[in-house]
Amino acid sequence: MSTPMKSYQAATLLITHVAGMIDLVALPVWVGTLVQHYALDFEQAGLTVTSFLLGVVAASLLLAPLFNRLPRRLIAIGGYGTAAAAFFAAAHGTGSANLIGLHVVAGAGVGCGLSMTHGAIGRSSNPHRLFAVAGSALGLFAVAFYGAVPALIAARGGPVLFTVIGTLMSIAALASVMFPQTLDDAGPVPAAAQPVPITPATWYALAGLVCLTLNQATIFSFMERIGVARGFGQDRVNLVLAIVGIVNLFPAALAGLLQRRLSPLAVAIAAPVVQSALALAITSSTVFPPFAAAASVFAFVMIFAHTFLFGLIARLDPTGRATASMPAVLMIGSALGPALAGTVSQRLGFGGLGVSAVCVAVVGIACFVRAGRAARPSGAPEASPAVSTTSTS
Repeated sequence: MSTPMKSYQAATLLITHVAGMIDLVALPVWVGTLVQHYALDFEQAGLTVTSFLLGVVAASLLLAPLFNRLPRRLIAIGGYGTAAAAFFAAAHGTGSANLIGLHVVAGAGVGCGLSMTHGAIGRSSNPHRLFAVAGSALGLFAVAFYGAVPALIAARGGPVLFTVIGTLMSIAALASVMFPQTLDDAGPVPAAAQPVPITPATWYALAGLVCLTLNQATIFSFMERIGVARGFGQDRVNLVLAIVGIVNLFPAALAGLLQRRLSPLAVAIAAPVVQSALALAITSSTVFPPFAAAASVFAFVMIFAHTFLFGLIARLDPTGRATASMPAVLMIGSALGPALAGTVSQRLGFGGLGVSAVCVAVVGIACFVRAGRAARPSGAPEASPAVSTTSTS
Protein backbone atom coordinates (compact mmCIF):
# COMPACT_ATOMS: atom_id res chain seq x y z
CA MET A 1 0.00 0.00 0.00
CA SER A 2 1.49 3.36 -1.00
CA THR A 3 1.36 6.46 1.19
CA PRO A 4 0.74 10.03 -0.01
CA MET A 5 3.95 11.74 -1.06
CA LYS A 6 5.06 14.92 0.68
CA SER A 7 4.61 18.09 -1.37
CA TYR A 8 8.32 18.93 -1.53
CA GLN A 9 9.08 15.39 -2.69
CA ALA A 10 6.45 15.65 -5.41
CA ALA A 11 7.92 19.00 -6.52
CA THR A 12 11.35 17.40 -6.72
CA LEU A 13 9.98 14.63 -8.92
CA LEU A 14 8.37 17.20 -11.25
CA ILE A 15 11.71 18.97 -11.74
CA THR A 16 13.68 15.78 -12.28
CA HIS A 17 11.02 14.45 -14.68
CA VAL A 18 11.27 17.60 -16.82
CA ALA A 19 15.06 17.34 -16.94
CA GLY A 20 15.01 13.63 -17.68
CA MET A 21 12.45 13.94 -20.48
CA ILE A 22 14.32 16.75 -22.27
CA ASP A 23 14.43 14.77 -25.52
CA LEU A 24 10.62 14.88 -25.78
CA VAL A 25 10.87 18.67 -26.00
CA ALA A 26 14.23 19.38 -27.59
CA LEU A 27 14.66 16.73 -30.31
CA PRO A 28 13.86 18.85 -33.40
CA VAL A 29 15.95 21.79 -32.16
CA TRP A 30 18.70 19.39 -31.05
CA VAL A 31 19.05 17.68 -34.43
CA GLY A 32 18.65 20.95 -36.31
CA THR A 33 21.41 22.56 -34.24
CA LEU A 34 23.82 19.71 -34.88
CA VAL A 35 23.17 19.94 -38.63
CA GLN A 36 23.17 23.71 -38.98
CA HIS A 37 25.72 24.83 -36.37
CA TYR A 38 27.98 21.79 -35.95
CA ALA A 39 28.12 20.85 -39.65
CA LEU A 40 26.97 17.25 -39.14
CA ASP A 41 25.00 15.47 -41.86
CA PHE A 42 21.61 13.93 -41.13
CA GLU A 43 23.07 10.53 -40.29
CA GLN A 44 25.75 11.93 -37.96
CA ALA A 45 23.27 14.22 -36.20
CA GLY A 46 20.83 11.35 -35.67
CA LEU A 47 23.60 9.10 -34.37
CA THR A 48 24.81 11.78 -31.94
CA VAL A 49 21.38 12.20 -30.35
CA THR A 50 20.92 8.43 -30.39
CA SER A 51 24.16 8.06 -28.40
CA PHE A 52 22.62 10.19 -25.63
CA LEU A 53 19.46 8.09 -25.61
CA LEU A 54 21.42 4.83 -25.60
CA GLY A 55 23.23 6.08 -22.51
CA VAL A 56 19.84 6.58 -20.86
CA VAL A 57 18.79 3.05 -21.86
CA ALA A 58 21.94 1.42 -20.50
CA ALA A 59 21.76 3.18 -17.14
CA SER A 60 18.05 2.51 -16.70
CA LEU A 61 18.36 -1.17 -17.59
CA LEU A 62 21.13 -1.52 -15.01
CA LEU A 63 19.35 0.27 -12.16
CA ALA A 64 15.65 -0.52 -12.62
CA PRO A 65 15.77 -4.14 -11.31
CA LEU A 66 17.52 -2.86 -8.15
CA PHE A 67 15.25 0.15 -7.64
CA ASN A 68 13.93 -0.84 -4.21
CA ARG A 69 17.43 -1.44 -2.83
CA LEU A 70 19.26 1.67 -4.09
CA PRO A 71 20.13 5.03 -2.46
CA ARG A 72 17.78 6.94 -4.74
CA ARG A 73 18.73 10.43 -3.57
CA LEU A 74 22.47 9.97 -4.14
CA ILE A 75 21.91 8.38 -7.53
CA ALA A 76 19.62 11.21 -8.65
CA ILE A 77 22.07 13.89 -7.50
CA GLY A 78 25.03 12.15 -9.11
CA GLY A 79 23.19 11.31 -12.31
CA TYR A 80 21.90 14.78 -13.07
CA GLY A 81 25.17 16.36 -11.92
CA THR A 82 27.11 14.16 -14.34
CA ALA A 83 24.71 15.04 -17.17
CA ALA A 84 25.12 18.76 -16.44
CA ALA A 85 28.92 18.52 -16.63
CA ALA A 86 28.76 16.60 -19.92
CA PHE A 87 26.37 19.07 -21.56
CA PHE A 88 28.44 22.06 -20.47
CA ALA A 89 31.46 20.33 -22.03
CA ALA A 90 29.46 19.65 -25.22
CA ALA A 91 28.75 23.39 -25.49
CA HIS A 92 32.46 23.84 -26.17
CA GLY A 93 33.02 20.56 -28.02
CA THR A 94 33.72 20.04 -31.69
CA GLY A 95 33.83 16.98 -33.92
CA SER A 96 31.37 14.14 -34.19
CA ALA A 97 33.38 11.66 -32.09
CA ASN A 98 33.85 14.10 -29.21
CA LEU A 99 30.17 15.06 -29.21
CA ILE A 100 29.08 11.43 -29.29
CA GLY A 101 31.25 10.59 -26.28
CA LEU A 102 29.87 13.49 -24.26
CA HIS A 103 26.31 12.56 -25.26
CA VAL A 104 26.83 8.99 -23.99
CA VAL A 105 28.03 10.27 -20.61
CA ALA A 106 25.16 12.76 -20.38
CA GLY A 107 22.66 10.04 -21.28
CA ALA A 108 23.99 7.68 -18.62
CA GLY A 109 23.59 10.41 -16.01
CA VAL A 110 20.05 11.23 -17.11
CA GLY A 111 19.16 7.52 -17.15
CA CYS A 112 20.21 7.18 -13.52
CA GLY A 113 18.18 10.16 -12.39
CA LEU A 114 15.11 9.43 -14.50
CA SER A 115 14.91 5.79 -13.38
CA MET A 116 14.81 6.93 -9.77
CA THR A 117 12.20 9.55 -10.66
CA HIS A 118 9.83 7.25 -12.53
CA GLY A 119 10.21 4.49 -9.96
CA ALA A 120 9.25 6.91 -7.20
CA ILE A 121 6.27 8.23 -9.17
CA GLY A 122 5.17 4.65 -9.77
CA ARG A 123 5.22 4.03 -6.01
CA SER A 124 3.09 7.10 -5.21
CA SER A 125 -0.54 6.81 -4.07
CA ASN A 126 -1.88 7.82 -7.52
CA PRO A 127 0.78 7.31 -10.22
CA HIS A 128 -1.53 8.36 -13.07
CA ARG A 129 -2.34 11.71 -11.44
CA LEU A 130 1.24 12.53 -10.40
CA PHE A 131 2.56 11.59 -13.83
CA ALA A 132 -0.11 13.80 -15.41
CA VAL A 133 1.06 16.74 -13.29
CA ALA A 134 4.67 15.97 -14.27
CA GLY A 135 3.63 15.96 -17.92
CA SER A 136 1.97 19.36 -17.48
CA ALA A 137 5.19 20.68 -15.95
CA LEU A 138 7.03 19.41 -19.04
CA GLY A 139 4.52 21.25 -21.20
CA LEU A 140 5.17 24.51 -19.34
CA PHE A 141 8.89 24.04 -19.84
CA ALA A 142 8.31 23.37 -23.55
CA VAL A 143 6.56 26.73 -23.96
CA ALA A 144 9.53 28.56 -22.46
CA PHE A 145 12.02 26.43 -24.40
CA TYR A 146 10.45 26.94 -27.84
CA GLY A 147 9.75 30.58 -27.12
CA ALA A 148 13.36 31.43 -26.27
CA VAL A 149 15.93 28.82 -27.27
CA PRO A 150 15.60 28.73 -31.10
CA ALA A 151 15.95 32.52 -31.23
CA LEU A 152 18.96 32.42 -28.89
CA ILE A 153 20.60 29.73 -31.01
CA ALA A 154 20.05 31.80 -34.16
CA ALA A 155 21.61 34.85 -32.48
CA ARG A 156 24.47 33.26 -30.52
CA GLY A 157 25.15 29.87 -32.08
CA GLY A 158 24.74 26.17 -31.33
CA PRO A 159 26.51 26.09 -27.92
CA VAL A 160 23.49 27.91 -26.44
CA LEU A 161 21.45 24.69 -26.72
CA PHE A 162 23.84 22.63 -24.60
CA THR A 163 24.29 25.46 -22.09
CA VAL A 164 20.52 25.60 -21.59
CA ILE A 165 20.24 21.83 -21.20
CA GLY A 166 23.25 21.75 -18.86
CA THR A 167 21.64 24.43 -16.70
CA LEU A 168 18.43 22.40 -16.52
CA MET A 169 20.39 19.34 -15.42
CA SER A 170 22.16 21.41 -12.74
CA ILE A 171 18.79 22.55 -11.37
CA ALA A 172 17.61 18.92 -11.29
CA ALA A 173 20.75 17.87 -9.42
CA LEU A 174 20.21 20.58 -6.81
CA ALA A 175 16.52 19.71 -6.47
CA SER A 176 17.45 16.05 -5.93
CA VAL A 177 18.80 16.94 -2.49
CA MET A 178 15.13 16.56 -1.44
CA PHE A 179 14.55 13.38 -3.47
CA PRO A 180 12.62 10.60 -1.64
CA GLN A 181 15.48 8.64 -0.10
CA THR A 182 14.05 5.66 1.75
CA LEU A 183 11.43 3.12 0.77
CA ASP A 184 9.06 4.50 3.40
CA ASP A 185 8.95 7.85 1.57
CA ALA A 186 6.85 6.28 -1.16
CA GLY A 187 5.37 3.37 0.76
CA PRO A 188 7.07 0.08 1.74
CA VAL A 189 7.17 -2.89 -0.60
CA PRO A 190 6.53 -6.25 1.07
CA ALA A 191 9.56 -8.50 0.87
CA ALA A 192 7.44 -11.20 -0.72
CA ALA A 193 6.68 -8.87 -3.63
CA GLN A 194 10.29 -8.49 -4.67
CA PRO A 195 10.83 -11.86 -6.41
CA VAL A 196 7.49 -11.81 -8.25
CA PRO A 197 8.20 -11.75 -12.02
CA ILE A 198 6.83 -8.97 -14.17
CA THR A 199 3.64 -10.22 -15.85
CA PRO A 200 3.26 -10.85 -19.61
CA ALA A 201 0.64 -8.08 -19.78
CA THR A 202 3.21 -5.63 -18.42
CA TRP A 203 5.83 -6.73 -20.96
CA TYR A 204 3.38 -6.34 -23.86
CA ALA A 205 2.41 -2.87 -22.65
CA LEU A 206 6.07 -1.91 -22.38
CA ALA A 207 6.74 -3.24 -25.89
CA GLY A 208 3.85 -1.20 -27.28
CA LEU A 209 5.25 1.87 -25.55
CA VAL A 210 8.58 1.28 -27.32
CA CYS A 211 6.74 1.46 -30.65
CA LEU A 212 5.02 4.70 -29.68
CA THR A 213 8.29 6.33 -28.65
CA LEU A 214 10.08 5.05 -31.75
CA ASN A 215 7.56 6.77 -34.01
CA GLN A 216 7.59 9.88 -31.81
CA ALA A 217 11.38 10.21 -32.02
CA THR A 218 11.66 9.23 -35.70
CA ILE A 219 9.28 11.95 -36.90
CA PHE A 220 9.75 14.59 -34.21
CA SER A 221 13.55 14.62 -34.39
CA PHE A 222 13.47 15.57 -38.09
CA MET A 223 10.31 17.67 -38.08
CA GLU A 224 12.28 20.93 -38.13
CA ARG A 225 14.52 19.72 -40.97
CA ILE A 226 11.49 18.52 -42.96
CA GLY A 227 9.86 21.94 -42.71
CA VAL A 228 13.01 23.79 -43.74
CA ALA A 229 13.75 21.38 -46.60
CA ARG A 230 10.21 21.79 -47.95
CA GLY A 231 10.81 25.53 -48.24
CA PHE A 232 8.44 26.62 -45.48
CA GLY A 233 11.09 28.93 -44.02
CA GLN A 234 12.95 28.81 -40.71
CA ASP A 235 10.75 31.51 -39.14
CA ARG A 236 7.52 29.67 -39.89
CA VAL A 237 8.98 26.36 -38.72
CA ASN A 238 10.09 28.03 -35.46
CA LEU A 239 6.54 29.35 -35.09
CA VAL A 240 5.24 25.78 -35.40
CA LEU A 241 7.66 24.69 -32.67
CA ALA A 242 6.37 27.47 -30.43
CA ILE A 243 2.81 26.27 -31.08
CA VAL A 244 3.92 22.73 -30.20
CA GLY A 245 5.05 24.04 -26.84
CA ILE A 246 1.68 25.66 -26.18
CA VAL A 247 -0.28 22.59 -27.32
CA ASN A 248 1.85 20.38 -25.07
CA LEU A 249 0.48 22.20 -22.03
CA PHE A 250 -2.78 20.31 -22.37
CA PRO A 251 -2.37 16.54 -23.02
CA ALA A 252 -1.09 15.51 -19.59
CA ALA A 253 -3.65 17.68 -17.77
CA LEU A 254 -6.42 16.31 -20.00
CA ALA A 255 -5.22 12.76 -19.33
CA GLY A 256 -5.40 13.48 -15.60
CA LEU A 257 -8.97 14.77 -15.88
CA LEU A 258 -10.04 11.77 -17.96
CA GLN A 259 -8.38 9.20 -15.71
CA ARG A 260 -11.70 7.65 -14.64
CA ARG A 261 -13.50 8.10 -17.95
CA LEU A 262 -11.27 6.41 -20.53
CA SER A 263 -9.85 2.89 -20.66
CA PRO A 264 -6.03 2.98 -20.66
CA LEU A 265 -6.04 0.09 -23.12
CA ALA A 266 -8.40 1.88 -25.53
CA VAL A 267 -6.19 4.97 -25.42
CA ALA A 268 -3.11 2.81 -26.04
CA ILE A 269 -4.61 1.10 -29.10
CA ALA A 270 -5.88 4.36 -30.60
CA ALA A 271 -2.59 6.22 -30.12
CA PRO A 272 -0.50 4.42 -32.82
CA VAL A 273 -3.31 4.89 -35.35
CA VAL A 274 -3.51 8.65 -34.80
CA GLN A 275 0.26 8.98 -34.51
CA SER A 276 0.95 7.27 -37.86
CA ALA A 277 -1.72 9.35 -39.63
CA LEU A 278 -0.09 12.55 -38.37
CA ALA A 279 3.34 11.22 -39.37
CA LEU A 280 2.14 10.70 -42.94
CA ALA A 281 0.80 14.26 -43.03
CA ILE A 282 4.09 15.71 -41.73
CA THR A 283 6.33 13.77 -44.09
CA SER A 284 4.22 14.08 -47.24
CA SER A 285 2.88 17.65 -47.08
CA THR A 286 4.26 19.97 -49.72
CA VAL A 287 2.28 23.00 -48.51
CA PHE A 288 2.53 24.62 -45.11
CA PRO A 289 -0.98 24.41 -43.53
CA PRO A 290 -1.32 20.60 -43.31
CA PHE A 291 2.30 20.28 -42.19
CA ALA A 292 1.78 22.89 -39.48
CA ALA A 293 -1.50 21.38 -38.27
CA ALA A 294 -0.10 17.85 -37.99
CA ALA A 295 3.22 18.95 -36.50
CA SER A 296 1.49 21.08 -33.86
CA VAL A 297 -0.39 18.14 -32.31
CA PHE A 298 2.06 15.31 -33.04
CA ALA A 299 3.65 15.24 -29.57
CA PHE A 300 0.19 15.63 -27.96
CA VAL A 301 -0.63 12.02 -28.84
CA MET A 302 2.49 10.62 -27.18
CA ILE A 303 2.15 12.66 -23.98
CA PHE A 304 -1.57 11.86 -23.60
CA ALA A 305 -1.14 8.12 -24.19
CA HIS A 306 2.03 7.94 -22.11
CA THR A 307 0.16 9.21 -19.04
CA PHE A 308 -2.47 6.47 -19.32
CA LEU A 309 0.17 3.83 -19.98
CA PHE A 310 2.21 4.91 -16.96
CA GLY A 311 -0.82 4.49 -14.72
CA LEU A 312 -1.66 1.14 -16.30
CA ILE A 313 1.87 -0.24 -15.93
CA ALA A 314 2.10 1.01 -12.33
CA ARG A 315 -1.04 -1.02 -11.51
CA LEU A 316 0.15 -4.10 -13.38
CA ASP A 317 3.44 -4.05 -11.41
CA PRO A 318 2.98 -2.34 -7.99
CA THR A 319 6.60 -2.99 -6.90
CA GLY A 320 7.82 0.02 -8.93
CA ARG A 321 10.32 -2.02 -10.96
CA ALA A 322 8.42 -1.68 -14.24
CA THR A 323 7.96 2.08 -13.89
CA ALA A 324 11.63 2.42 -12.88
CA SER A 325 12.48 0.68 -16.15
CA MET A 326 10.30 3.01 -18.20
CA PRO A 327 13.18 5.40 -19.01
CA ALA A 328 14.91 2.47 -20.68
CA VAL A 329 11.70 1.46 -22.43
CA LEU A 330 11.02 5.01 -23.59
CA MET A 331 14.57 5.65 -24.68
CA ILE A 332 14.96 2.37 -26.58
CA GLY A 333 12.40 3.75 -29.00
CA SER A 334 13.71 7.28 -28.71
CA ALA A 335 17.31 6.13 -29.21
CA LEU A 336 16.53 4.23 -32.37
CA GLY A 337 14.35 7.06 -33.71
CA PRO A 338 16.92 9.76 -34.63
CA ALA A 339 19.34 7.23 -36.12
CA LEU A 340 16.53 5.55 -38.08
CA ALA A 341 15.23 8.92 -39.24
CA GLY A 342 18.68 10.08 -40.32
CA THR A 343 19.40 6.88 -42.24
CA VAL A 344 15.98 6.73 -43.94
CA SER A 345 16.06 10.44 -44.79
CA GLN A 346 19.57 10.20 -46.19
CA ARG A 347 18.75 7.22 -48.40
CA LEU A 348 15.00 7.27 -49.13
CA GLY A 349 13.96 10.84 -48.47
CA PHE A 350 11.42 12.14 -45.97
CA GLY A 351 8.58 10.18 -47.55
CA GLY A 352 10.17 6.96 -46.31
CA LEU A 353 9.71 8.14 -42.72
CA GLY A 354 5.93 8.09 -43.09
CA VAL A 355 5.96 4.53 -44.40
CA SER A 356 8.16 3.39 -41.53
CA ALA A 357 5.78 5.06 -39.05
CA VAL A 358 2.84 3.04 -40.36
CA CYS A 359 4.79 -0.23 -40.06
CA VAL A 360 5.82 0.51 -36.48
CA ALA A 361 2.25 1.51 -35.60
CA VAL A 362 0.94 -1.89 -36.71
CA VAL A 363 3.39 -3.63 -34.37
CA GLY A 364 2.42 -1.30 -31.52
CA ILE A 365 -1.28 -1.99 -31.93
CA ALA A 366 -0.62 -5.74 -31.85
CA CYS A 367 1.37 -5.36 -28.61
CA PHE A 368 -1.39 -3.42 -26.86
CA VAL A 369 -4.06 -5.90 -27.98
CA ARG A 370 -1.95 -8.74 -26.55
CA ALA A 371 -1.48 -6.76 -23.31
CA GLY A 372 -5.26 -6.52 -22.93
CA ARG A 373 -5.71 -10.24 -23.52
CA ALA A 374 -2.92 -11.15 -21.10
CA ALA A 375 -4.36 -8.90 -18.37
CA ARG A 376 -7.85 -10.39 -18.70
CA PRO A 377 -8.60 -13.11 -16.14
CA SER A 378 -9.00 -16.57 -17.66
CA GLY A 379 -12.52 -17.03 -19.01
CA ALA A 380 -13.58 -13.45 -18.25
CA PRO A 381 -15.36 -11.65 -21.07
CA GLU A 382 -14.58 -8.16 -19.75
CA ALA A 383 -11.29 -6.37 -19.16
CA SER A 384 -9.66 -6.72 -15.76
CA PRO A 385 -9.52 -3.73 -13.38
CA ALA A 386 -6.04 -3.00 -14.68
CA VAL A 387 -7.35 -2.19 -18.12
CA SER A 388 -10.90 -1.10 -17.30
CA THR A 389 -12.39 2.31 -17.87
CA THR A 390 -12.10 3.15 -14.18
CA SER A 391 -8.73 3.77 -12.57
CA THR A 392 -8.05 3.33 -8.92
CA SER A 393 -6.05 5.66 -6.74
